[in-house]
Amino acid sequence: HGPLGLADLTELTRLDRPALKYPPFLPTLPAQFSNKDSMFDLIRWHDLLLYHPYDSFTPVVDFVQEAAHDPDVLAIKMTLYRVGSNSPIVQALKEAQENGKQVAVLLELKARFDEENNIVWARALEDVGVHVRYAVIGLKTHAKMCLVIRKEADGIQRYMHMGTGNYNPLTGRLYTDLSFFTYDPAIGADCSDLFNALTGYSLKTAYRKLIVAPWMRQALIQRIEREICRHHEHGDGYIAFKMNSLVDPQCIQTLYRASQAGVKIDLQVRGICCLRPGVPGMSETISVTSIVGRFLEHARIYYFRNGEQHEVLAGSADLMQRNLDRRVEILFPIENAHLRDRIINDILAIHQQDNVQARRLLPDGRYERLPPADGAATLSSQAWQLTNWRGQLPGTT
Repeated sequence: HGPLGLADLTELTRLDRPALKYPPFLPTLPAQFSNKDSMFDLIRWHDLLLYHPYDSFTPVVDFVQEAAHDPDVLAIKMTLYRVGSNSPIVQALKEAQENGKQVAVLLELKARFDEENNIVWARALEDVGVHVRYAVIGLKTHAKMCLVIRKEADGIQRYMHMGTGNYNPLTGRLYTDLSFFTYDPAIGADCSDLFNALTGYSLKTAYRKLIVAPWMRQALIQRIEREICRHHEHGDGYIAFKMNSLVDPQCIQTLYRASQAGVKIDLQVRGICCLRPGVPGMSETISVTSIVGRFLEHARIYYFRNGEQHEVLAGSADLMQRNLDRRVEILFPIENAHLRDRIINDILAIHQQDNVQARRLLPDGRYERLPPADGAATLSSQAWQLTNWRGQLPGTT
C-alpha cells in the first residue's frame, strides 16, 4: 500500500531545507539568441540545436511568436500534444490567425491526462479561425514539429522546428529534450507533405529525409542490419540508442542479432526495457543503463556509427509497439557535423560515463548501481550538462 495522492508530496519541496534540495539553476540562453537577431536569419545561416533544460526553451517560443508577427510569414503549421496551461505557443498561434496568416494545427485530444486541457485549447483556436484537425483515424499524433512558410526575395521558403519533447515551457525546464531548427529544403518538403497528409486524413509512406511512423520500424531495422553488415566487413559496428522505453519485439530481436554478430550496442533506456543485456550467446555485447535524476530523461536519439558515415536521428518515438504502429511519429536526421558530434560526444558518451545516477540492467532483469572504478572520478551526466553544455551554432565556441 502507498499514498493515494502522490502529487501531494510536492508540498515537501516547499520546506525550508536547502541542504536537501538541488541548488537553483537558470537555463542558458545561447549568445546567438540573445542578440535579438531574427530567428529566420539564424536558421537560414545554420541548423540550430538546443538541449533543454540546460538550454532555455525561450527560442522555441520566440520562433512561433516571431512567425506570428512577421509580415512576410504566410503560414504556420504545427502539431500540439501537451502544451500546458497559459500557453504562450497557443497565444502566438491565435495572434498569427488574427494577423491574417494561414494557421493549421494538428491537436491531439487523446494526450493522456491532458484531454480536458487540449479541448479547451482546441476551442480557443477554432474561435479565432485557426484550422484545427484532430487525428488520422486509428492513429495518435505524437510528432513534434512546426513549419513556417515565409515569402522572401528569392521565393517561398520553409523554416522548421522539430523536437523530442512537447511545446510546453514548463516541462521544458523539467525534461531533457532536443530542439532542432533547420532550413533544409528536403526536410521542409517532407514536413509540408506530412502536414498535407495529416490534414487530408491520408498518410503517404515515403519521405525524403524524415522517418515517419507507422512506417518507422522497418527503417530502423534496416539500419541495425546495415551495422551488422558493416561489422562483418570491417569489425567496427556500433549502435547507441537513448530512449524512454524499449518494448518492441521486432526491434529487440534485431538488436539481439546484431549483438550475436559482434556489434557493440549501448542502450540508455530510462524506463521499461524488455531486452535483456549480457546474456551469453544472445546479447553479450549489449549494455543497458537507466539514468534517473533531477531532470526526467526524455530525449530520443538513435546513433549508427556506419563506418565514417555517422548517422544520428532524433525525434518523438520510443521503440514501443504503440509508437511504431498506432502513432504518427517522426525521426529527423542531424546532418550538420558539428551538431552531430555534440550529440555523440556531449550527450550519448557523457551519459554512458555516468557513475552517480546511472543504474545498469543485469541479465536477470535486476538493476545495480554503477559505482566509480577504483581511483576514478565520479561523474553525474546531468551535473556535467549543467556545467558544460552550452548551445552553440556550428563553427562557434
